[in-house]
Amino acid sequence: MTAHHDHLLGDTNHEFAEDDGSAPEGLRDVMAAAGTGDRDAYLQAVVDLCLSRLLVPIVSSGENLRPEGPDPDRHAEMSAVLLQQADGAKAMLAFTGVDSLAAWNPAARPIPATLDRVAEAAVMSGAGTLLIDLQGPVPMALEEPLLTNLGRGRRLVRLEEGFGWLATRDEGEPGEGELGQDRSGGEHRD
Repeated sequence: MTAHHDHLLGDTNHEFAEDDGSAPEGLRDVMAAAGTGDRDAYLQAVVDLCLSRLLVPIVSSGENLRPEGPDPDRHAEMSAVLLQQADGAKAMLAFTGVDSLAAWNPAARPIPATLDRVAEAAVMSGAGTLLIDLQGPVPMALEEPLLTNLGRGRRLVRLEEGFGWLATRDEGEPGEGELGQDRSGGEHRD
């Protein structure tokens, strides 16, 4: 992940100045319901994730050690984590709380961000999946085309008869604040 992608995540830190790193209340219960295979429960979990703070793990990349000891001219860089499968598919990680992040890697540094920013960074880095709470307590995956819609600044919202997309920032089309059609049967206007 390039520094630009990491910068996308760091832009929102001031919004979370009072955040203690705990998972948002009730979020993991909604994520557990999503794991039952019920489509509406899954989409409701995405709605709740859109309204929650996530933590993106930042870890040291590159080694600062040589056989003869540390290289005084080289410093490890910090970057967001991308996992790559044998087929080349990439996934980005995010966590609902510092407890789930520490269960995965206690040395990782948490960067708070909103789901749209995390999804945008994931898409820009070539990830087709966002894995949330990989080690538990309730893992959840967001994949394409959902990930791209979220990365475009769209927020999934619950409507009277399903779910729909709400643009949260100017992205060109649809205009800011307009609803758009999703595959879940919700309303959408382009």
